[in-house]
Amino acid sequence: MTDERLGISWQPAIARSDGPLYLAIADAIAADIREGRLSEGMRLPPQRTLAEALGIDFTTVSRAYNEARHRGLVEGRVGQGTYVKTRRIRASSTPAGGLVDMSMNLPPLFDDPMLAARLWDDMAALQADHGLELLMRYQPPGGTLHNRAAGAAWLKPRLGEVPAERVLITAGAQGALLATLGSLAKAGDMICAEAITYPGLRALAAHLGIRLHGLAMDREGLLPEAFEELCATGTPKALYCNPTLHNPTTTTLSLERRQAIVAIARRYDVAIIEDDAYGALPLSASRPLAALAPDLVYYVGGLAKCLSPALRVAYLVVPDSRSSVRVEGAIRATVGMASPLAAAIATRWIEDGTADAVLAAIRSETAARQRIVSELLPAGVAQTNPHAFHAWLQLPPPWTRGELSARLQAAGISVVASDAFALGAPPEAVRLGLGAAAGHAELRRSLLVITDLLGQPPAASSFVV
Repeated sequence: MTDERLGISWQPAIARSDGPLYLAIADAIAADIREGRLSEGMRLPPQRTLAEALGIDFTTVSRAYNEARHRGLVEGRVGQGTYVKTRRIRASSTPAGGLVDMSMNLPPLFDDPMLAARLWDDMAALQADHGLELLMRYQPPGGTLHNRAAGAAWLKPRLGEVPAERVLITAGAQGALLATLGSLAKAGDMICAEAITYPGLRALAAHLGIRLHGLAMDREGLLPEAFEELCATGTPKALYCNPTLHNPTTTTLSLERRQAIVAIARRYDVAIIEDDAYGALPLSASRPLAALAPDLVYYVGGLAKCLSPALRVAYLVVPDSRSSVRVEGAIRATVGMASPLAAAIATRWIEDGTADAVLAAIRSETAARQRIVSELLPAGVAQTNPHAFHAWLQLPPPWTRGELSARLQAAGISVVASDAFALGAPPEAVRLGLGAAAGHAELRRSLLVITDLLGQPPAASSFVV
């Protein structure tokens, strides 16, 4: 929007009811940079000229420009005026001769500088929203009601309406699991899980002295009959499972199996811990166990795989107020509280639509990487899913997981052998993380090395003297 009479190249579109006027102007600057109406290096109108055009006093525009400067949106140049700041988005790369770490299961980096800038803009805007309170005050162990309501809104597409009082803010999925296990079991108790399961659960169980019992799986995931057999003969305190895009096998339980598992848990009065780390990635998926049995399920909805690993924020939905009190006590006793700063960033991203945009970008880049997997890896070797950014490589004989891992390590590629996941005898398999590669070219190079190795006997690639 411009004012030709005053020769103004840019004028903010603001509503006078949007709170303090200077913040509305700063928000308009951020929005117009995001949408491309203000480009890098563009000079903003002089403060007095803009004040006259808007019919407001000079000090309001001055405060708005200062606010935009604090957010990192603009910069002042002595004797020249105020300019949209040039953004230097540093491209990630793997150092020459460095390791391609396919052992890390990270969401892939998306190539969208404007969206990356939007993430940083929202973080900078927290100062205006919260001031010093956010940095200098403790919060309740389960998070503020505002942040819990944002979590409920984020989970609504999967769980439906959930009262904010049943949502707790935790220090990532690992923090949620620590608090939940601590409230459900004590040293010596048994928790059951898929026979191939999340290594973080194994680490927590060892730390807490909890026994883990592995349940049989097939190519479609956890077998309900294995769960029922254990419940009939043993006394598990809870079932831990990862029903959607299972880590590491990528299997997704059918609705029929989910219903069977819920019915067994209800019949034997066994709590369920549902780790839905990847549940936001599919465009459509079976209903979570927590939607089928909200009174039985402790639901962990982490943000690391669908938004940002750096936040270390997860939303833990508990069955009722009694369990909420127990879990909050466990949070208080272990970590005190999740980071209020990280929770506030997550809330802002959710409320202004940034989180949805990032999720869409991750989905798009994941699909592109899965197309490369389909093109390069031998048919029938990789078990994966179009919505997953990891793959489960089941090795053809005579390859073993140890031999392949060692050969890949020598070639500069790191993977995770099945030993890290197995609660029983490990299968001959490794997990590939598709998201850690800096780009498509690096992913292609890595997958071609893997394909070439699998195409020859292990002895042919060995050089031991």
